[in-house]
Amino acid sequence: MYASREDIGYDFGDDSKVGSKPVKPNPNIDGGWAWMIVLSSFLVHILIMGSQMALGILNMEWLEEFNQSRGLTAWVSSLSMGITLIVGPFIGLFISMCGCRKTAIIGGILNALGWILSAYASNVHYLFLTFGVTAGIGSGMVYLPAVVMVGQYFQKRRALAQGLSTTGTGFGAFLMTALLKYLCIEFGWRNAMFIQGAISLNLCVCGALMRPLSHKDIVSEKYVVRSNSEDNQAKVLSHSAETIKSNGVLGEEPENKEAATNEEVLDSVQHIEIGAKSRSGRNMYGLRILKTVSQLTVTVRKGFAIWYSSYFGAASLFTNRVFVAFIIWALFAYSSFVIPFIHLPEIVKQYNLSSQNNIFPLTSIIAIVHIFGKVILGIISDLPCISTWNVFLMANFTLVTCILTLPLMQTYISLAVVCALIGFSSGYFSLMPVVTEDLVGTKHLANAYGIIICANGISALFGPPFAGWIYDITHKYDFSFYISGLLYMVGIIFLLIQPCIQKKQPREKSTEEAQV
Repeated sequence: MYASREDIGYDFGDDSKVGSKPVKPNPNIDGGWAWMIVLSSFLVHILIMGSQMALGILNMEWLEEFNQSRGLTAWVSSLSMGITLIVGPFIGLFISMCGCRKTAIIGGILNALGWILSAYASNVHYLFLTFGVTAGIGSGMVYLPAVVMVGQYFQKRRALAQGLSTTGTGFGAFLMTALLKYLCIEFGWRNAMFIQGAISLNLCVCGALMRPLSHKDIVSEKYVVRSNSEDNQAKVLSHSAETIKSNGVLGEEPENKEAATNEEVLDSVQHIEIGAKSRSGRNMYGLRILKTVSQLTVTVRKGFAIWYSSYFGAASLFTNRVFVAFIIWALFAYSSFVIPFIHLPEIVKQYNLSSQNNIFPLTSIIAIVHIFGKVILGIISDLPCISTWNVFLMANFTLVTCILTLPLMQTYISLAVVCALIGFSSGYFSLMPVVTEDLVGTKHLANAYGIIICANGISALFGPPFAGWIYDITHKYDFSFYISGLLYMVGIIFLLIQPCIQKKQPREKSTEEAQV
């Protein structure tokens, strides 16, 4: 799973022939099946992140249904968003042991189960368990593999590929907002969640598309098994032939005993072959079971060792001081993006702008522009003369400025302009895997990105309830945006001091090439 350079894009063939055969690039790198991986990740972002961005619709339904405070009700949405990201480090353990495909398929089933069970909720606390925890864990088990697989399949156009795949968040926020709103009006919020659960089963299909990039050829193993079985059959036949010869069956016999002797010979040969085949079949079946158990044990131990060493060993990711600063930024950043999606419907209602917002919702404006922001920022970052880190910083500055000025806007047009800027600048999310990979290398991408989205999950977990709690005290959302914007600025400061704390380390690529 944690690929070296040969896993990323080069087929070295047999070890004995490395010197004789030239290294051939993998045709699936930056092309071929890589675009199917982008499609799979795109659909995952639609079904998971897009649905979570549309939870403002369900949040209003839960407020009316259960008559709880805004702070308590917001915990349902924030639990789902937060747990999706917080479980990232633990999902990294699943990926190292089971691979991305199996992890994503299991996660798709869990996510759908969470949506369906939530349709029978009797109170908000029930939703905490079914929607917040169950659906959240399932979402995390699909989301991280979707991001990691794109990073493994692309080298030259990595930022563009991540940008295209993560545009699913924008498409999903736009589509799922309209879909959930329609379903809630036509069928009620309970049936809407049941239908959404059925739709979420498509995550299993997305997981099935996540074909591992580099696996040991199974054909050789099958050939060995087949050749062994053929050798066993040959040994049985030779053994029977020797038995026949030792009994003098093939020697010259009187003609009157020839027919009876031939029948006895055939019977003995058949009994010997059947007995030998049954014994060899039982032995092969037992050997296969032992082999499977031993392989599973080795895989689990190896995966846990890699996972543990990445977090707590001598080569721990936390020894990278720049990466630690990146984690601190992530702790404050994501809530500033999530709060508008959860509370904008309520803000619009307070400003008496519901009629205009029903024609074209502000959350849909964020979602649509978010799509273009991810693609455009990805294309710009792939330019040879442009630094991905600088693009990332500029987008962060634009977003925090919009968060701080949003409470000052009182008209629909001004809110729409600010929301459009929020959507475009938040396109930097497509650069997060690229920046993470530049900091730690491809080998540690899954674990490192798991830590980053875990920090984002903590931010998303406490952000919306905090905004609802501030509203319950002040009856205004203004201070919620001001405080979250200031905390976001603290995270950006840690990014700005990155050149001061960066150690002179050899590039990860050169290290990997030396190991190869």
